[in-house]
Amino acid sequence: MAYETEDQETQYCFPGINSSCVKKQPFSHGYNIIYLCVSLQSAWTVLLNLLVIISISHFKKLHTPTNMIILSLAVADLLIGVIMPIEAIRLIETCWYFGDIFCGLYLLFISLLLSASLSNLVLIAVDRYVAVCHPLHYPQKITITKTLMSICLSWVYSTVYNTTLVVNNGHFDTSHRTYVCYGRCSFEMSFSWIAVDLFMSLIFPCMLIITLYLRIFFVVHQQVKVINSLMKGGKCVTKGSVKRKSESKAALILGIIVSIYLLCYIPYCICSLTVKSSTAIHSLIWAVYSNSGMNPLVYALFYPWFKKTAKLILTLKIFQPASSLINIFTQHQL
Repeated sequence: MAYETEDQETQYCFPGINSSCVKKQPFSHGYNIIYLCVSLQSAWTVLLNLLVIISISHFKKLHTPTNMIILSLAVADLLIGVIMPIEAIRLIETCWYFGDIFCGLYLLFISLLLSASLSNLVLIAVDRYVAVCHPLHYPQKITITKTLMSICLSWVYSTVYNTTLVVNNGHFDTSHRTYVCYGRCSFEMSFSWIAVDLFMSLIFPCMLIITLYLRIFFVVHQQVKVINSLMKGGKCVTKGSVKRKSESKAALILGIIVSIYLLCYIPYCICSLTVKSSTAIHSLIWAVYSNSGMNPLVYALFYPWFKKTAKLILTLKIFQPASSLINIFTQHQL
């Protein structure tokens, strides 16, 4: 036939605008499956991180400097879980109907969360470094007050840096923005900002984390050798040695969390700078988001206290009198 039917004609996100993006033809079953999976993943991430947040906030025995950083990381992970459905719409659909201002705010928010997560991992590495490598100075150098101040500063830094990044790349200035097509919400950066962001968001924090953990693992290896030799020689293992072994175990557990995040984060950063395939970039960024639901699983596997507190929360026993004072490091239950 010499003409096309209306269903076969090209559809645009904004038909009245010449530079409008082309609207994807929907395939309902595939979209429904994807959005169902994203919804389940979002609910899973929010629920697990909410358990972590309530556990550390409610139970007094968990109010330690290290757990304050874990709490901050869980807040960032929970917020990532909340925005997962919106991110799915942005990545899957070609049309963004929420406006340029909301696009800029959304890109700022998601960049802030990713930056805050990485900042928390840096704080975890510093905390474990002092605990393992300088155990005698740890109680004086790392207090809850100082840790909370460091967490606040890391969030302020992430907010200021990412606001500067988004604003200076024209995501709030519609008159100077260059579009691939109108109706798409994507994060575009100039070459100079790509170089700055590469150093600030990848090279510097990752090198710092890796350097600190290499030192931690070296010291842990030496401490384990000393403790094992004492035990084999039939000598009494002091309370200090047991504590150092406990700190070493905590460092290893948190090292797993850091390693998983870096394995997800570094490939995405490299790919976003070198590869133009949107499918590859979207897959890797979703791996970073998925990491937010994996951290609580690591806590559940290696921290007995998380299993106990989760049970107390889910059975609503935290509403009983003095439940916050329970010693969750023993077998005693409410």
